This record gives sequence, structure tokens and C-alpha cells, in this order.
Amino acid sequence: MSAASILSRILVTGATGKVGQAFIARFLADPRFAGFTVRALCHNRRLAPCDRLEVITGSISDRTAVNEAMTGVTHVLHLATCKETPEAVMDVTVKGIFWLLEAARSTPTFRQFILIGGDAAIGHFFYPRATPVTEAQPHSAYPGCYALSKVLEEVMLEQYYIQYGLNGCCLRAPWIMEKDDFKYQLSFGQDVFGGPRWCDLVGPEKAADYVKSRAVPVMLDAAGQPLKRNFVHVDDLIAAILAAIDRQAARQQTFNICMDEAVDYGELGAYLSTSRDLPTVAVPTPYHSTWLDNAKAKLLLGWRPVYDLKKMTDAAWNYQRAAEDPRITWYPG
Repeated sequence: MSAASILSRILVTGATGKVGQAFIARFLADPRFAGFTVRALCHNRRLAPCDRLEVITGSISDRTAVNEAMTGVTHVLHLATCKETPEAVMDVTVKGIFWLLEAARSTPTFRQFILIGGDAAIGHFFYPRATPVTEAQPHSAYPGCYALSKVLEEVMLEQYYIQYGLNGCCLRAPWIMEKDDFKYQLSFGQDVFGGPRWCDLVGPEKAADYVKSRAVPVMLDAAGQPLKRNFVHVDDLIAAILAAIDRQAARQQTFNICMDEAVDYGELGAYLSTSRDLPTVAVPTPYHSTWLDNAKAKLLLGWRPVYDLKKMTDAAWNYQRAAEDPRITWYPG
């Protein structure tokens, strides 16, 4: 083990979210990173400190808190963000990454900045794409402040590459699934996870009937065909993060981190019909199919996703929540 690795410390923002908690647990258990300690920056929620895990309290919108958190840090994994909260998004998401980048470039120990971006920065399923979407796709936020903030994060990181030669990378993830998320994104009930809200699209009476029959929606695109949409399981995203740490080929690069194939809602509905005997309902939408291309991550990171449509579906439907693990949606998406 090198002397450099013994002194390594990774700062994780957004540490209490689904990605943050999963990353910290897997990172601390991985012998490749035995020489690292983790510093979790927590704001509204808390983690319990343990061996090699230090927990500090503060907001990334506060420069003093960020500078304190960055002391002695070698790596940053930036997960913290806002959703559709206009009153907070500039202070938290935009100012937050600015303070982190400013501290990174002036911290003597700093080595790498890893940003978890999102396909919101390239428009998700709001715009038609005739070909698979690579990392060369220009930024094209869909309406709303969240997508705009994801564009601004990526642009700011890219500018720090240019202005200061910062070593960083962006792992651009689509919708991140864990536990039974994938099941509840198909719910016609009020417990639906994320969007679209199927109950709003079909109306309350039909939605109530569909809940009783356990029906699942088959989202149709603007042309009336089953829509293709991108997902990633949290386990696959964590694997990509671990692969990117200190990898020279990741320097100043952006990677699409997603399933090998976009989920086709027609195929998903057919699989649930045959495997779970669930009825399906076609739901027209104005959205467009999008297929993220993950070839660059495979080539440069040596990463491969494990989850495909069937594995993602079975994992979600088979998941049994413990009494101490109730389903809580901290934000709608």
C-alpha cells in the first residue's frame, strides 16, 4: 500500500441519500480502499460515525462549512443537490459546487473531484433523439430549475478543468433505483415514486380501478409507441464510482452510467404480465424515447452494469421491507 493511499480522505456530500449511504458502506468494506477514511458532510439528516467514518454537520451553501469539510481531503464525491425548489436551488446546488471547487483547487492534499450528474442535463425524455445519446450531446435542460442546475454543475466542473487544470470527472446517471423503487415508479396510486404521476394522467377514477386490479402502466411516447427510458441501479452506479477513483483514464471526462439498454415500457409490461400475471394499461404521453450510450464508461473505466430489465424488475418485486425500513420519499424523483 502506498504512502499516498494511507493518507487518503474522501469527502461525501449528500451522504444520507440512497447513493451516499450505499457508497459509504461499500467503500468502507472494499479492501482496495482500506487506506482511505470517509468524511460525510450532513445537513438535514445524520449518519452515525464509525471506524474510518467521520461525520460533520453543515450545508454546502455555507462557504465556511465547506472549507472546514475540505480540510485534508484528497477526493470529493459530490452527490448533494436540490430538486424543484427554486428558493434553494441556486444557494445549494450552484453555490454549493462553486464553494467545493474553490476549496478543491486551493487544498494542498486534493487529488480528484467526482460529480454525480444526471440525464436531466441533456433533457431526459423531453426532446426527441434519433440516435443513442453519447457524452458529446450538448446540454439541453428540460423546463424547471432542477435540470438547469444539473447543466450548471457540469459546466462549472468543466470550466475548472480549463481554468485550473482540476482533476475531476462527471458520472452522468439517469434515474437511480434501489430496493422497491422500480416497482413504485409504476404505481397508479398516490404512493407513486417520481414521474410521471400516472394517477394524474388517467384521472382519479381510472387510477383507483387500476390500483385495485394491480395494473401497471405502459408509457407511450409522442408517436404512440412504447417509450424507452434510461435507468441505473444504485449498485451499478456505486461500481462505476469505485472504478473511477484515481483512474487516470477518468481525468476530466464525462461518462454515461446506465443500463446497457434503455427500459422499453412495452417489454416491461409484457414481462410483468407473464412473470407476475399483472394487467397493463397503455398511457399516452408527450415524451420521447431516449437511449443513453454507456460504451465510453465500459472502455475507459472497465465498468459493466449488472442490472438489465429482468434483474431490475425481479429485484424490486421480490424486495421485502423490514419494519424498521419504511418506504419514505424524501423528494419526488
